[in-house]
Amino acid sequence: MSTASAASTAPGDAEVHTLVIDTDPGADDVIALLFALASPERLKVQALTTVAGNVPLSKTSRNARLACEWAGRPEIPVYAGAQRPLQRTPIYAANIHGREGITGVEVHEPATPLAEGHAVDYLVGMLRAAPEKSVTLAMLGPQTNLALALAQAPDIVRGLRELVLMAGAHFNGGNITPVAEFNVFADPHAAEAVLKSGVPITMLPLDVTHKILTSDARIARLRQLGNEAGRIVADILDAYAPQEMKHYDMPGGPVHDATVTAYLLQPSLFRGRRINVEIDSREGMGFGQTVADWHGSLKRSANVNWIVDGDAQGFFDLLTERIARLP
Repeated sequence: MSTASAASTAPGDAEVHTLVIDTDPGADDVIALLFALASPERLKVQALTTVAGNVPLSKTSRNARLACEWAGRPEIPVYAGAQRPLQRTPIYAANIHGREGITGVEVHEPATPLAEGHAVDYLVGMLRAAPEKSVTLAMLGPQTNLALALAQAPDIVRGLRELVLMAGAHFNGGNITPVAEFNVFADPHAAEAVLKSGVPITMLPLDVTHKILTSDARIARLRQLGNEAGRIVADILDAYAPQEMKHYDMPGGPVHDATVTAYLLQPSLFRGRRINVEIDSREGMGFGQTVADWHGSLKRSANVNWIVDGDAQGFFDLLTERIARLP
């Protein structure tokens, strides 16, 4: 899918977001978090909420707190959320992210503990108290926490400005089955609920993340920054990227979840268009597929801004510039 064939629906590049990040770290999640936490003038991160996904909840919650520590932002509260999907059997991606959820770096128990309370309760209380359409929710993992919050308190949609998701696949094919992307496959029933919420949604699927790839030179630039964060990101990518390169026979590795941060900071790097997207939650070969009606064949109302193209060098330039700000 060429850039020219996709009408741009991106907002401006100077917007400020009141932001909550829902995440299941995961190597690429950690990079996305460092990227976001290095951008406080544009991304006013209120909290991180964690969910089981790439690894179990105890490890995703520790890794989220590690990202805050590595970014020099230990004041950001981290709320632990759903330990399992709404209905399906839990699955993890330790084969990609390692047993601890981050490969290439040593992990430890962060000094700052988890915030008290459940992530779902935090989302409900925070969104009910927020001004109308004021909070952007970045979702980097299975969408279980928001689905539970919506079921408990449908009125919280009032506080949501937009959902920006790393989720789904269409032109690319899946990464956990031939048709399903992991974040959706891990909890397709939650993804269904989120798509029906009526909140504006932007999805960054594998269609775009598999076009924004590492290279030796791009990783070297991060390492040459000379700060600890640059070394951490470079070490993670050196360990994480080769697995995907080998599996997909690609010249570089994707940094999936970090595209969400880049989109929030510089949406002009990306192109897509509004289409209808639905989730196949039926048991069978299509379980977890995002049915993206790119050509409007079903004549159904558009509910997603589906991103298909991105400026890879622009992405890595922005990532490197922001990581340079960190300790």
